[in-house]
Amino acid sequence: MRTAVLLPPAAWRARADAHARRADVLTAEHRARRSRHERHAVEDFLFEYYPASPGQLRRWHPGAEVALAPGDEPAPQASWRWYRTDDDGAVTLDLDAFATERGEAVRFVVGLLTATASRPAATGCFGLHEWAMVYREPAGAHRHTLPLRLGEEGTDAVVERHRIRCSHIDAFRFFTPDALPLNTLQPTRERQVAMEQPGCLHAAMDVYKWALKLGPLVPGELLLDCFELAREIRTTDMQASPYDVSRFGLEPVAIETPEGKAEYVCRQRDYADRSNALRGRLVEAASAVVDG
Repeated sequence: MRTAVLLPPAAWRARADAHARRADVLTAEHRARRSRHERHAVEDFLFEYYPASPGQLRRWHPGAEVALAPGDEPAPQASWRWYRTDDDGAVTLDLDAFATERGEAVRFVVGLLTATASRPAATGCFGLHEWAMVYREPAGAHRHTLPLRLGEEGTDAVVERHRIRCSHIDAFRFFTPDALPLNTLQPTRERQVAMEQPGCLHAAMDVYKWALKLGPLVPGELLLDCFELAREIRTTDMQASPYDVSRFGLEPVAIETPEGKAEYVCRQRDYADRSNALRGRLVEAASAVVDG
């Protein structure tokens, strides 16, 4: 039986307040744009593809096996799902209840994160998944209402003179019909655990998704670390895409050139290392359920 770490009120309130302030800073521009009904082709992805609102991001969880001692009143988590209040008034995550309801999902996430981190990073894809998503697609039919840097014909030519090696099912499923057979790999949902590797930018961004899936097992500070990395990678993903993102003040990573390829691989290796560090922290956060 593990013993929960008891946080006094001053300690958990300070952490919760710091978390909320950090979340507010990270989401300030998105919230301002939303109030003006403005779209942002780069950052909106983080709030639409990944199902967490700014309000959810600012909600602080202490993580498993951390108890929040009562002050003048119980910790607010006392009324949240999957929490319980002990006889002495301390609030902690009800691991038994959470494991009963979400244990299978937690084990899947841990298995995927562990398998991904165990593989070497493949760095030869050069972000061509985004190019394959618009290959031979007519103007005006693209996912984003942004011009293509090289135009339709120039974009298609880049796809045709490169080898496409996308290992991520949730990128591959958005390939155009003409691009699907060009991929040297054929990722599927059933083979996801066997195929994901840390050099994939989408797999690295998805560390944030898996943190959300693990829910209250993940301390709030770790969740925001995952969000910050996902936001940084999303920016690179769009810089290396065929889209012209200059309106957002972003320079292209021109992967059709040797210099652009070198820059992409440099960032890719950095993201692989940093996402693997986060994977390890998430696996540790989930150990109370998986090992319990």
